[in-house]
Amino acid sequence: MFGFISLISAWAIPAMVVFIPLFAAYRKVPVYESFVEGAKDGFDTAIKIIPHLVGMMVAISVFRASGAMDLILGFIKPLFDTLGVPSEVLPLAFLRPITGAGSLAFTTDLIAQFGPDSLIGRIAATVQGSTDTTLYVITVYFGAIGIRRTSYALKVGLISDLVGFIASIIVCLLVFSS
Repeated sequence: MFGFISLISAWAIPAMVVFIPLFAAYRKVPVYESFVEGAKDGFDTAIKIIPHLVGMMVAISVFRASGAMDLILGFIKPLFDTLGVPSEVLPLAFLRPITGAGSLAFTTDLIAQFGPDSLIGRIAATVQGSTDTTLYVITVYFGAIGIRRTSYALKVGLISDLVGFIASIIVCLLVFSS
């Protein structure tokens, strides 16, 4: 079964790269012109989201440089220690909704330091896969199409990230803790 799934994985993208233009040509869709038009729209979208990305990067830098993250972590760390949860994974709860690259770098550091089979490594990897970059998604995608009222999406996204973080810890403690 593993071999079959590996075979499908290896050929899925090349098959789509061949199938989509052939199917479009069969349907008489001007493939190249459609591609160029989409690329032009993508470039316009990229130009529109630059101010939003700059604003988000400045906010992240201010949050970290001001010491606010360290202050919040200092308050929560004793609770984690009391519950038997490794507090090393706590910064992921703050980094993951803000930045995918930053949280991935932090997860990579945790795995390099503690090992992929450690409880910390497993929790970090599970958090990475169970949460999303909510603030980034709202900033980029909502900014690109001009949505200004994001309060409900922000609340739901951050609550989902919190639930994913807590569930990751609980599941990993139940499954992997000795």
